[in-house]
Amino acid sequence: MTHRGPRLILWRHGQTAWNLERRFQGSTDIELTETGVAQAKRAARLLASLKPDAIVASDLKRAAATAGELSAITGLPVTYEEALRETYAGEWQGLTHDEIIARFGDQYAAWKRGEAVRRGGGELETEVADRAAPVVLRHAEKLPEDGTLVVVSHGGTIRTTIGRLLGLEPHHWEGLGGLTNCCWSVLGRGARGWRLLEHNAGTLPEPVLGDDD
Repeated sequence: MTHRGPRLILWRHGQTAWNLERRFQGSTDIELTETGVAQAKRAARLLASLKPDAIVASDLKRAAATAGELSAITGLPVTYEEALRETYAGEWQGLTHDEIIARFGDQYAAWKRGEAVRRGGGELETEVADRAAPVVLRHAEKLPEDGTLVVVSHGGTIRTTIGRLLGLEPHHWEGLGGLTNCCWSVLGRGARGWRLLEHNAGTLPEPVLGDDD
């Protein structure tokens, strides 16, 4: 029998009002909209068919509620981890995309160039990976041989975690496109480490509304 090894599903939370307003959420605790709840219910049905073995989630409401929909179908408990929260972005949080460009244009441009920037005086992307990636790996180590772990988190945190697990230099993390609300990426374990098997799966391409666009 062929063993495929462990699998990680990194699932972004459903839609929030701040996503629609293109307002930077960061670590602000924003709830799902009705549409966001519906997205989570739909995605949970699909992900449940993959027979996950464990669910771990950010403790922010939007991620916790998303994870709860999968828990309700599978009966699996959710382990909440503060380390899976979205990037803390200081003065950027609560501002719209246009307001960030107007007030922090140079900082925004430097971030998009791949420079190490403390957006709004907050965390570096490498610091987000430093806290999130080890938590994902710790839970992955508890999986059965061909087990599946679902990680429910946020666009920026998922991107930096994928970048770290794939061994990419931080400058290249921007090359991983953002995740649409309630879409996910899949990592599998290969001979030379983690491999990206699917990215932004779960829907036909849609605009990415969130902190990571």
